[in-house]
Amino acid sequence: MKIVFLDRETLGKDISLEKFKSLGDVTIYEITDENQCLQRVKDADVVITNKVVIDKEIMDNSKVKLICIAATGTNNVDLEYAKLKGIEVKNVAGYSTSSVAQHTISLVLHFVQKLDYYSNYVKNKKWQNSEIFTHLDVPFYELENKNWGIIGLGAIGEKVANIAKSFGCNVNYYSTSKKNYNTNFNSISLEELVKTSDIITIHAPLNETTYNLINKTYLNMIKDETILINVGRGGIINEKDLAEILENGKDLYCGLDVLEKEPIEESNPLNKVLNNNKLIITPHVAWASVEARKRLIDLVYKNIIDYKL
Repeated sequence: MKIVFLDRETLGKDISLEKFKSLGDVTIYEITDENQCLQRVKDADVVITNKVVIDKEIMDNSKVKLICIAATGTNNVDLEYAKLKGIEVKNVAGYSTSSVAQHTISLVLHFVQKLDYYSNYVKNKKWQNSEIFTHLDVPFYELENKNWGIIGLGAIGEKVANIAKSFGCNVNYYSTSKKNYNTNFNSISLEELVKTSDIITIHAPLNETTYNLINKTYLNMIKDETILINVGRGGIINEKDLAEILENGKDLYCGLDVLEKEPIEESNPLNKVLNNNKLIITPHVAWASVEARKRLIDLVYKNIIDYKL
């Protein structure tokens, strides 16, 4: 069996792929661009891809039998055409729930505690020159009794909801699919959620329903000093509208781990407000704790084993 891994670098060099060598002839590429893809996979039985696109042309001109997506999202593979060609496609779900939930809470607490301000106060040697033992110029608040709104109550959203509840928050959610009826938490409309929440975290998939879901209309409804976090998918928040809102002085704190086009483009309007202490962007790392990446590799390996059986 010939196995080709197309974009190993996206999983981090600290994660071993040694176990795959027991499955056959394995070739590992750090990065593969669209012009290299066909040449690299044409003789492969199994292709492992995280973000490299496998489309109709690749399938028609190769002998690939199994496509393993080293991720949950499947939009880099033409699933309908793969089915038509009899090519099996397997993704991996559930491996990053704890990691994404943890990153969500980290972003929220960063803003709640005003960590940038207080850390810089010490780094800039202002504390050592103070006449008193403390410094309270920027108020911070407790999470207890705050309203936490969750957009997308799947596995990750539910884990965040439970953590928020443990802080004493009042948790509400909006189901983007209209199919999630979780009786443990209160379901409300999107308009009510954005108007009443002190913290809003997004854990929804990107589709026709969620694209540009949080646009200027909803951003203007958000209360002052609300914390808005997106660890779901880029494109759910309209980035142009968000940049305009932040530039115009909206009292909103925003943490993003995902953008519509990644890596961030120089032309992205959010670049203009990155120096604003009300915006944090991390480079799509919420999913990527060491433990989550190890689980991911184990599950990809299992998908290949199951296919062989």
